[in-house]
Amino acid sequence: MDSPELAIRLRRAAFNRALAEADLAAIGPLLAPDVVLVAGTDSALIVGRKAQVQTWKREFAARDRTVYVRLPDRVEASPVAPLAMEYGAWRGESLSGATLASGSYAAKWRRLGADWLLEAEVFLTLG
Repeated sequence: MDSPELAIRLRRAAFNRALAEADLAAIGPLLAPDVVLVAGTDSALIVGRKAQVQTWKREFAARDRTVYVRLPDRVEASPVAPLAMEYGAWRGESLSGATLASGSYAAKWRRLGADWLLEAEVFLTLG
């Protein structure tokens, strides 16, 4: 089995790819059923896999959509539970590649069976 850090970095890369390609079908399996997302600027709260997939569906439908990228700096695995925290930087880019917003984030992952699922993400807008 891969190390937690490698497995989570691979899952994050898959999530970034799904966002770039507007691939809703690839996003759902990366999320825990009760996943929580706290947005960076207005602290909007998106709770649950279904709600998050619906949010991404609306984002992907926008003519001038923003593509979000998370860039992990560090992954810290718990030695006592099947949990890990990911810390890094995020940015939102226009389809032409211009950065529209950016900041930092923390993400909590939980291993369920063989898979690491995203359980929570909190974003801070810095630019």
